[in-house]
Amino acid sequence: MKVTLGLLQHACTANPAANLKKTLALASQAARKGARIICTQELFRSQYFCQGENHDYFKLAEPIDGPTTKAFREIAKKHAVVIVASLFEKRASGLYHNTAVIIDADGSLLGIYRKMHIPDDPLFYEKFYFAPGDTGFRAWETRHGKIGVLVCWDQWYPEAARLTAMQGAEILLYPTAIGWHPSEKAEYGVNQHGAWETIQRSHAVANGCYVAAVNRIGHEVLDGVGGDGIEFWGQSFVAGTSGQILAKAGVAKEEILLVPVDLAKVDVTRTHWPFLRDRRIDAYENLTRRFID
Repeated sequence: MKVTLGLLQHACTANPAANLKKTLALASQAARKGARIICTQELFRSQYFCQGENHDYFKLAEPIDGPTTKAFREIAKKHAVVIVASLFEKRASGLYHNTAVIIDADGSLLGIYRKMHIPDDPLFYEKFYFAPGDTGFRAWETRHGKIGVLVCWDQWYPEAARLTAMQGAEILLYPTAIGWHPSEKAEYGVNQHGAWETIQRSHAVANGCYVAAVNRIGHEVLDGVGGDGIEFWGQSFVAGTSGQILAKAGVAKEEILLVPVDLAKVDVTRTHWPFLRDRRIDAYENLTRRFID
């Protein structure tokens, strides 16, 4: 089966309503251009607020069945498309998650994925806002293919990709918000971006599946945080089942990246490169340990 992916890459402003309106418009445009599986960026309704620790930003959160999910369900049903939409989820008072909702082509909510790996690095203070996910790693059978969803920092963990692919995921989708510290870009920028792209391409190779990463663009300096902010590097891309780059967006351009993929190649690749067959599952028990002394 052939299906077209639609990756929505754009900048975000300090106006949540405007960001939602833009993303909904881009999703509708992608659908009209033939996309059957559409994925948003991570936390697209706002600027990347995790640059600082500020309780005011919790006001941005909403429940799973809130206005953002409802709006995307309407688009999914109208255009018969699958949508993966990022959400700052308010689960209960004092309990928040970095979540993705998975909506099928009839507008039904298939499920949710809560980001499992939560970073705590300079300008990426996500542990202040998000509890670690408790959904585990999952795959969903949609009208247009079986997909797995992971979020940003999850990209760096081969265990997450493997456990999702082992459930039959043909496409791994990663809503993302990642970029450079401007002061580090000259010295480390090329290597940082190269590592990000390489690790995800390796997930495609190791699991014989497609990988789609959707990143934002723009240079965001938050009020109350200051400093140099984060320069998001864009370059959303789709990797094929052998890790090859099928298509990549630019560094600073708003784009709807439309990428046709042939899901039949997943079975062909996994048959000819039988990594799943040859795994030594009897010898991996130490993977559940933090460190081997």
